[in-house]
Amino acid sequence: MTIIAYDGFMPETRTAPARFPVTVDVVALTVRDGELNVLLITRLIDPFRGKLALPGGFVLAGEELLEAAGRELAEETGVEHLPGHLEQLGSYGPKGRDPRGDVLTVAHLLLAPNFPVLSAGSDAEHAAWYPVSQVQNGALQLAFDHERILGDAVERAKSKLEYSPLGAAFCGEEFTVAQLRTVYEAVWGTRLDPRNFHRKATGTPGFLEDTGRTTTGDAGRPAALFRLAGAARPAAGQPTRAVLNPPLMRPRD
Repeated sequence: MTIIAYDGFMPETRTAPARFPVTVDVVALTVRDGELNVLLITRLIDPFRGKLALPGGFVLAGEELLEAAGRELAEETGVEHLPGHLEQLGSYGPKGRDPRGDVLTVAHLLLAPNFPVLSAGSDAEHAAWYPVSQVQNGALQLAFDHERILGDAVERAKSKLEYSPLGAAFCGEEFTVAQLRTVYEAVWGTRLDPRNFHRKATGTPGFLEDTGRTTTGDAGRPAALFRLAGAARPAAGQPTRAVLNPPLMRPRD
């Protein structure tokens, strides 16, 4: 009979598990002037000193991933209280993405109303909003594999707007249908028929509810103010689990 001795949880006959650092990166997206924007920092230290990058950094001992994401965003951009919706996007690496060696990063997606970037800090020299289109067309180049992460985040956001009420995460507590349509157009990168969108958005069960109030709309015309319907509103600090049925499908070429 063969006896295999164990050291901790790993048999002697197996290779010891690899050990490498873990980081978090945050893809914060918002809509500014009708265009999808991403929050980027200018790196203050090597590697990629002076290059644009997503906010992020190493996970500290005993820290949860979402906690680390919030801390790094606060340290590098001055945003203390996260607005909007934050969720885990995916993991990348560990091999080949960092010149310092194997580093696994867990990327997070933040969908938020337009908010001011207060200040840069930690290992960031500067922090600001940049049009996503400038990264996609090659006008801006990002450090590490952040262009790939941003591309995945944008595709996730596009899908989220089809099947969930998270388009409203880019808006304030109350908004007009025209403001919501601007979000969908910016994220999907296409123009939408106003009447058709209004019919679908207000006719989708469990999506929007009329507040009974109005604001001044285009050409001074009053526009109805809406908010997320009760079932679509997430509890404090919790992601929404609501699903749009039928979904608001983006136009396909």
